[in-house]
Amino acid sequence: MKERKEGLVSVVIPCYNAAPFIEDCLDGLKSQTYEKTEVILINDASTDHTQKIAEKWIKNSKAPFQTILCNLPVNAGFAGALTVGYFMSSGEYIAVNDADDISHPQRFEKQVDFLLKNPDYDLIGSNYQVFYDPKLKEGGQKSNWLKYGDSIRKCYGEGGHCVSHGTILFRGKVFDMFGGPTRRIDGAEDYEFIVKFLNAKLKIENLKDVLYYYRDHDQQRSKTFYGGEKSE
Repeated sequence: MKERKEGLVSVVIPCYNAAPFIEDCLDGLKSQTYEKTEVILINDASTDHTQKIAEKWIKNSKAPFQTILCNLPVNAGFAGALTVGYFMSSGEYIAVNDADDISHPQRFEKQVDFLLKNPDYDLIGSNYQVFYDPKLKEGGQKSNWLKYGDSIRKCYGEGGHCVSHGTILFRGKVFDMFGGPTRRIDGAEDYEFIVKFLNAKLKIENLKDVLYYYRDHDQQRSKTFYGGEKSE
């Protein structure tokens, strides 16, 4: 099994044509109170200026963490890009952050703290708010479809979905054992990845704190498959 760096959070950001949003996303990570992080940007053969904007941000941001930009030569899709990022990760923990969304400054601090205090758990998500304007992101509507505690396993057992994929942080050793999301279910990769944890009898939870801001816009991937933000 891969030797992972204790306490390190590897933040994996799959990017496809994220030029209008990627700076906000990265600035949010720069504001994190948890200091031991690395950021892995997987540019999934974008056809816009995502690469150029990311390169400029890395050069000029003076971020307190290492930022790795991987430009894929062909489009691998959402699951493929995520899995590349997971393979590149070095952290004891792996976190997801969608390229058009923003993490709350205390997100990783609170999620890592939960896993430290609950060693029998392997994945932790959180509540989130929807926003349209980054300057007004804290005034958005909170999610109302997430579940907590024993209700999570029950929900998935009945074919439901109740963990927001963009909010998850999980132990890197689980990826080393079971791999990443499947590429066989286009649009439901996040659902399948959570079910993989549950089928392995691993415990997962959601924090009720709002630790993530979900951007609502016309180009978001979720609307392609579901027409709304619940697919997140």
